[in-house]
Amino acid sequence: MEREITDSDGITWTCIQAYSGLSNNAEKQDAAQVKGQEDSYWVVCTPSGGAKSVRLKLEGEWEKSYSDEMLLNEIQAQQEV
Repeated sequence: MEREITDSDGITWTCIQAYSGLSNNAEKQDAAQVKGQEDSYWVVCTPSGGAKSVRLKLEGEWEKSYSDEMLLNEIQAQQEV
């Protein structure tokens, strides 16, 4: 559950679902799920270079359903917070 995307500044972002290192598949899904929100998951995106990592709340099968542009928009919105 990892995606790499590159923004217009040439920064490559690696996005991975939180707690993906846990061994049990169902367990890691539960740990990454946003409490009280079915089908929403915490995703951490880490940039190459000096920018700061961001934590995103994404829905469903984000690694397949979100376009690169959608992910970059989510990252940018989180950076402005």
